[in-house]
Amino acid sequence: MACQDHSPVEFVTPMCDTPCCLITNPNHAHPPVLPIAHLEASSSTTHTPPSPKALFVKNLSFNVTPEELFDLFGKFGPVRQIRQGIANNTKGTAFVVYEDVMDAKSACDKLNGFNFQNRYLVVLYHQPDKMLKAANDLAERQENLEKLKRQHGID
Repeated sequence: MACQDHSPVEFVTPMCDTPCCLITNPNHAHPPVLPIAHLEASSSTTHTPPSPKALFVKNLSFNVTPEELFDLFGKFGPVRQIRQGIANNTKGTAFVVYEDVMDAKSACDKLNGFNFQNRYLVVLYHQPDKMLKAANDLAERQENLEKLKRQHGID
């Protein structure tokens, strides 16, 4: 169900195949940028700095509306887009992308630890390298676990 001012769209991120809700700002002059810098596995060891315009927000109420998110984060500057998690394992999270780096910094500084709907928000810069490393580490640990189970005859 689309709200009057924003158009939620279900999509699957290339990083985790998890459905999310994309909420775009209809007043924005340019079309929204759909992916938030997901990285492909690479043999390069260079570090990609966090996207300074993209924030990752945790500990949101499951009942928060797109309008409430735009109202809260829009106080710090124009918001390009908000991605709100809708799957069971992503509810309570969102990505917020600002037009300007300084607006994102201001929002991160002021809203991290902010009490919103009786929950203290955790607002961080989006770090795709860290997310990719965590996903790779998890896959490696699962492989090791399966190997140990086979080695010891555990099903």
